[in-house]
Amino acid sequence: MRAIAIDFETANEQRSSPCSVGLAWIEDGAVIRVEERLIRPKDMRFSRFNIAVHGIRPADVEDAAEFPEVMEEFEDDLGDTLVIAHNAAFDMSVMRASYQLYGIPCPDIDYICTLKMAKMVWQELASHRLNEVSRHIDFSFKHHNAAEDAHACGEVALAAARKLNVNALRELPIKLDMTMGRLHPGGYSPCSVKRPAKAENR
Repeated sequence: MRAIAIDFETANEQRSSPCSVGLAWIEDGAVIRVEERLIRPKDMRFSRFNIAVHGIRPADVEDAAEFPEVMEEFEDDLGDTLVIAHNAAFDMSVMRASYQLYGIPCPDIDYICTLKMAKMVWQELASHRLNEVSRHIDFSFKHHNAAEDAHACGEVALAAARKLNVNALRELPIKLDMTMGRLHPGGYSPCSVKRPAKAENR
């Protein structure tokens, strides 16, 4: 049951502008640790729209480390276990764009998307946004806080595993006919499912 859920918030519309990252460590069927780190974007340009979403302002990150230093703390963990994210296409593109911005090779990461997963596990839901799925599984959290979003993502994955009666999170893609995504220094392959699912925001 080991995995790490990850969530990024960005300063503006550019994927290479993370201003916060949240991580939640999962072991033995439970979230055992949650961390958040503020990130100083390279160009420090914050849009009013993004600030309205997550509440992080330039003054909050003036003294924070930039992306490479922040992620260095977690790279060993991320490369050693399954990574999960809700709307993983967004969070993985933030990682790819940010490593590219700094000219650093992206680490090897296997990942799965709990948004795609939720659409198959809880087909009866009208929306599969993180807040709606979390409400369905009776988990309360503060949406668009990176740490809380990561924690909620972890709880969604664990609830899916319980519902499908699987003993390891790596068994979820097999059960759902889902192909795991992968980041690597040469590029990436997306997490995908064979069954069609309409696009939806986080």
